[in-house]
Amino acid sequence: MVCHPHPQHGGTMDNKVVTTLVRAYGELGLPAVRFNFRGVGASAGHYDDGRGEVDDLVAVANWFRGYCGAGRLLLAGFSFGSSVAGNGVFRLDGVDHLTLVAPPVGRYGFAEGNRFPCPACVVMGERDELVEPDEVYRWTDGLQSPVRLLRLPEASHFFHGQLVGMRRQLVALIGEQLR
Repeated sequence: MVCHPHPQHGGTMDNKVVTTLVRAYGELGLPAVRFNFRGVGASAGHYDDGRGEVDDLVAVANWFRGYCGAGRLLLAGFSFGSSVAGNGVFRLDGVDHLTLVAPPVGRYGFAEGNRFPCPACVVMGERDELVEPDEVYRWTDGLQSPVRLLRLPEASHFFHGQLVGMRRQLVALIGEQLR
């Protein structure tokens, strides 16, 4: 399950980072779904400051599990979508892995008690112009759950020119964490 960036700033399920995450899961042999939050594209409703978007994630996750069976459930999100995935993981049972790409940790709550209920991967571009990389690194260092940090020295917030390399490294890292 892949969550997209902020809907009030043009974020949709067609974002190139979102589609790259979907491709990464495909390379791991895992079915993946991306969806628009409420009020985006043809979705009903309107933006709800992250609360309703977590509800959207839970609803789609329950549908996805019914559609695909009782297989593994992995959550991922990019930017605002990482906050939705990072908060949604506490509302879903049996999440196997969490991937947070450019998580805006200073703007949204993440990790109850500095712990996620599953292994996590944090992906951060060191040239991010919207999310402060050092703040993300400090936050990641303080997590008390299994977490791997993937630092991309040349990547900006939108990972221009870095998506292929990011996908390759992410596939390897997630594959290791799922073993």
